[in-house]
Amino acid sequence: MVGNIDEVFSKIKREIYNELDMTSEPSEESIFAIIDQKIMDYSMNHRLPLQVKENLKMRLFNAIRKLDLLQELLDDEQITEIMINGPDDIFIEKNGQLKRYEGKFENEMKLEDIAQKIAAMANRIVNESSPIVDTRLADGSRVNIVLPPVALNGPTITIRKFYKTPLSIEKLIAYNSITKEAALFLKKAVNARLNIFISGGTGSGKTTFLNALSNFIPEDERVITIEDSAELQLQRVDNLVRLESRNANVEGKNEITIRDLIKSSLRMRPDRIVVGECRGGEALDMLTSMNTGHDGSLSTGHSNSSEDMLSRLETMVLMSGIKMPLEAIKQQIGSAIDLIVHLKRMRDKSRKVVEITEVLRYENGEIKLNPLFEFVEEGEDEHGKIIGHLKRTDREVSCKEKFQIAGIRLE
Repeated sequence: MVGNIDEVFSKIKREIYNELDMTSEPSEESIFAIIDQKIMDYSMNHRLPLQVKENLKMRLFNAIRKLDLLQELLDDEQITEIMINGPDDIFIEKNGQLKRYEGKFENEMKLEDIAQKIAAMANRIVNESSPIVDTRLADGSRVNIVLPPVALNGPTITIRKFYKTPLSIEKLIAYNSITKEAALFLKKAVNARLNIFISGGTGSGKTTFLNALSNFIPEDERVITIEDSAELQLQRVDNLVRLESRNANVEGKNEITIRDLIKSSLRMRPDRIVVGECRGGEALDMLTSMNTGHDGSLSTGHSNSSEDMLSRLETMVLMSGIKMPLEAIKQQIGSAIDLIVHLKRMRDKSRKVVEITEVLRYENGEIKLNPLFEFVEEGEDEHGKIIGHLKRTDREVSCKEKFQIAGIRLE
């Protein structure tokens, strides 16, 4: 039956393309009208169940106007990640489980057309001469595209989907990703304008958590977000400026880096600067801005622990090309960052805050850390779900002065 429907789909699609006026941009209504007519014509001689007709109708519309088979996966809110390894191999993550998807693209050329269409949506270019691109969809979903000859399987597209409605801190509490006590402390920390770095591995939920944390920013502040691909979805801030880096053109010119945007943002009278992710030399500019009066800044970075995040920052500052003694770099980090919130994707596929650590001053050759919250695992339930809580340590907060200046009580 599936093979027959695929043949019907290909036949009707060819007929529609022959009839459509491709010199103009046909409206959705005109496309649906032609699709309905063609399906009706086919049904005159072949009986098709109503559900098959409806599925065929949407599949044809997605192929003509949207992103073909990929659109079905994007519209399924239970799917969180899509991995396309060429036209015949599609894998999805659904409800935390990785599985093969049975559908296939018509051919490699069709998949490559879709890849180029996705890149064009965000004014990016991907082709044989520039076969790798990081981009995004309109809803902020993160997309990585690799084309042949680099990708031997055929066009490879990896999409990490974002929730249509960004997760709030209340939802993260409901999912046991963080406790009420820790969330309240972070709310006070954001309001007290502490500089906070969110760390974690790939897929640990750093950007999602940054979105949730940004909801604590007071509504009357001017916030500037800086990203490689615009993913952040700040909800409550009215005075918001969103900046996105730009790759060099085919001639290798007109590149605008994260570093360029951070430097420019300092002249835009920001109350806070939010950098989506620090990956390289821009870490130096971020730390410099934190140390020059732009308190309350937020960013994320890849690491395996809070302590490891400090080492990663040292490496990223060295990548800036500016010659600085390691001691000076550590002093910059120690004086710039107030808190590190570390996230982890657990073995049961849940995402949790596992550390909230205060960064103290540089002393005796190292940056001192003060763990305030630590995740304590207590076992597993009958379904393999991890049982545990983010517990407050017995250590006191050292940077009480910032809370006092903001008129915020920690008790």
